[in-house]
Amino acid sequence: MNKAATEKKRRGSGVFSVLQRVGRSFMLPIALLPVAGLLLGIGASLTNSAMVSAYGLEKWLGEGTVLYSILSIMSETGNVIFGNLPLIFALGVALGMAENEKATAVLSAAIAFFVMHRTIATLIDLSGMMDGEVLEGTVANVVGIRSLEMGVFGGIIVGLGVAALHNRFYKIKLPAVISFFGGVRFVPIISTLVYILVGVVMFFLWPLIQNGIYSLGGLVLNSGYAGTLIYGIIERALIPFGLHHVFYMPFWQTGLGGTAIIDGISVAGAQNIFFAELASSSTKVFSVTATRFMSGKFPFMIFGLPGAALAMYRAARPERRRLAGGLLLSAALTSILTGITEPIEFTFLFVAPLLYVIHCVFAGLAYMLMHTFRVGVGMTFSGGLVDLFLFGILQGNAKTNWIWVVIVGVFYFIVYYLVFRLLIQKMNLKTPGRGEEEDVKLYTRK
Repeated sequence: MNKAATEKKRRGSGVFSVLQRVGRSFMLPIALLPVAGLLLGIGASLTNSAMVSAYGLEKWLGEGTVLYSILSIMSETGNVIFGNLPLIFALGVALGMAENEKATAVLSAAIAFFVMHRTIATLIDLSGMMDGEVLEGTVANVVGIRSLEMGVFGGIIVGLGVAALHNRFYKIKLPAVISFFGGVRFVPIISTLVYILVGVVMFFLWPLIQNGIYSLGGLVLNSGYAGTLIYGIIERALIPFGLHHVFYMPFWQTGLGGTAIIDGISVAGAQNIFFAELASSSTKVFSVTATRFMSGKFPFMIFGLPGAALAMYRAARPERRRLAGGLLLSAALTSILTGITEPIEFTFLFVAPLLYVIHCVFAGLAYMLMHTFRVGVGMTFSGGLVDLFLFGILQGNAKTNWIWVVIVGVFYFIVYYLVFRLLIQKMNLKTPGRGEEEDVKLYTRK
C-alpha cells in the first residue's frame, strides 16, 4: 500500500514538474510582447483614419506627414510580432521543452509549423472552401499561408508535439544503409510526417469549433445584460485559441452587432456605428447598444490586470521580486496604455490557469457593468488609456458616461489584487518569481 502511494506521489510530482517546464517555456516569447504591444498600440491608435479625421489632425497625423510615417513604422513593427505569435510560440515552446540539441528542436518546430499550415491550406483549396462564404475570422494569413486561424494554440500544438518527438528520437539509431538519417537528422523528418497528419485532422476539427463559437452570437445578442456578460466571458476565454476574432468580429463589423441610421445612412456593426456617430455632428449620446461590445474592456485592461500584476509582484519571493517586477511592470504598462493584454495574461495563463478562469469571469462582469451604467465609449481595437482618452474623455461625460470606467476600474484594481494575491499564496501558484530559478532568468537579457 505504501509502495503504491509512493509511486502515485512520484507520478504526480513528475506531472507537476512537466507542467512547470511547459509554463517556463512560454516565458521566452511572452517576454517579447510588452514592447511589441506598446509599438502596435500607440502606432495603430494614432494612425487610425477615423480618429484622425474626427479630431481634425490631418495636418500632423495625416498620410504623408513625418509623424504618420514614424507611427506607421511603430505599428507595423509591433504588428509583425503579434501577427506571427503562433510561429514564435511554436519555436519558443520547442526550445524550452527540448532536453538536449535544442537547435534541432527549434528547426523541426519551424518545419512542422509550415507543414501543418500548408497541409491545411492545400485542403482548403481542394475542398473549395474559399469559393463559398467563409465566416470572418475563420481563415487567416499565417506566415504567408492562407490557413485556418488557430492563434497561439496552433503554435503550442506544434511546439509541444515537436519537443516530444525530439526528446524521443534525437538519439535514434537506424540501419547502416540509412544511418545518415539517424540521430538529430531524424527529428525534422518525423516531425514533417506527423504534422502532415495533424494538419489533416485540424482541417476537419477546427471549423467545427469555429462554427460552434459563431453560433453563440445569436444567444448573446438576444439575452440583454446576461448576454453582455456571456459575451465578455467568451471573448476572453477564446484568446488563447485565437478564436476570439471569430466571435467578436461579427458583432463589430456586421449587422449582428446592430444597425442604425446615422445622417440618413444605414450603418451595420457595433464599431462601424460608433465611428459613424463619432464623425456625425448630430450625435448627442453614443449608442450603448453598439458600445456594449467594446466598453467593457476598459475597467479590466486599465485597472484590473495591473492590480493582478501588482499581486504577482508582491507574491514573488523577495530575492526574485526585482527580476519578476521587470516583466510585470512592462506588461502592466502595455495593458494600461494600449489595451494589449496578452503580455500579462499569458504570464499567468499557462502557469496558473485558475487565475485565467477567474479573470474571464471578471471580464464578463466588466462588460455587463458598463452596459448597465450606459457607458458609450468605443475603441479602435482594444481598451487602453489611449482609446479611453480619445473616445471617452474628449467626447465628454454627457455623451459617453466615461466616469463609470474609472469608478468601476478602481474597484476592479482592488478586487483583482486581493483575489490574485490570496489564491497565489493559498494555492502556491507558480507565477513569476515563485517557481524554479530559471523561470526568472528568462526575463533577463542573458
